[in-house]
Amino acid sequence: MRVESETALHSDTSKAPAKSRRFGRSLKSRDRIAFVILILPAVIWFLALMIWPIINMFYVSLLKWNGLLRDQTFIGLQNYVQLLTNDPNFWQAMRNTGVHLLVGLPSAMIIAFMLGFFLSLRLPGHRVFRVIFFSPVMISAAGAAMMFVGVYMPNGILNTLLSAVGLENLRRLWLGDPSVALGAVIGADVWASIGFQSMMFYAALSGISREYYEAARIDGAGNWTIMWRIAFPLIIDIFGVLLMLRTLWILLGSAQVVLLLTQGGPGNATLTLGYYLYQEAFLTQRLGYSQAIAVIAFIIGIICIWLIRRLTRRSYQL
Repeated sequence: MRVESETALHSDTSKAPAKSRRFGRSLKSRDRIAFVILILPAVIWFLALMIWPIINMFYVSLLKWNGLLRDQTFIGLQNYVQLLTNDPNFWQAMRNTGVHLLVGLPSAMIIAFMLGFFLSLRLPGHRVFRVIFFSPVMISAAGAAMMFVGVYMPNGILNTLLSAVGLENLRRLWLGDPSVALGAVIGADVWASIGFQSMMFYAALSGISREYYEAARIDGAGNWTIMWRIAFPLIIDIFGVLLMLRTLWILLGSAQVVLLLTQGGPGNATLTLGYYLYQEAFLTQRLGYSQAIAVIAFIIGIICIWLIRRLTRRSYQL
């Protein structure tokens, strides 16, 4: 009898883990189903508002479509052939956009990071400086453009300052001289972007423990060394995200600065990829052609994001 009871007890105890495992699998299955049901509306919304427009962009780029009320004609890759082989405006826009990226990216990001680090030190008066640095974000694009028209006009602020310090030979018609117009547009765009970027860096740097800084100061490091050798590596991933956003803005969003200041002129001196896309879509209404430009900008953006992600990926955890 004792043997039978021990056998029955052993059988019951061996069944318990099996039942527990089946219950655990059942619970996980219900959790997965509930999770899918809960996120399904968001997935459908994302596919409808994000994925479908991208697919439609590729499709429209294969059409000859000269206006919303005009007929559409499927022409395959002819828009791309025309764009890449027989359109000097496109290559001018590519060159100007490349210059904008090479000049506007490092200048805005480095200055913004330094300002963000300065604010994160919380020196006396840092709250006032926070408002000052963020103020460009609160100015509308049209308001900022009018302000820089006043800066760049023949008798504007910039030329007046140059004359005041004895540099009359550097006076220019800044928005009308093809040799300096692009630089003037880039300068306005950099000024408008620094405030937002510096606040993002300030928020990221504020989360770093001051123990790192104090240990570095004990070893004799100054603020410059702390900023670039300690603070910057600790937020390299945040820097990468902001760098990606800034890159995408230059590719497409900065078209509004060109539109408000120069409209691509003088000549094509300030024609950028984003503004050329706007010009073809809304002024000449070559919708298929404009979407071919958009596809190329999209591909360039994906490549830039991939490169930035590779270069700024942090391989360690705090």
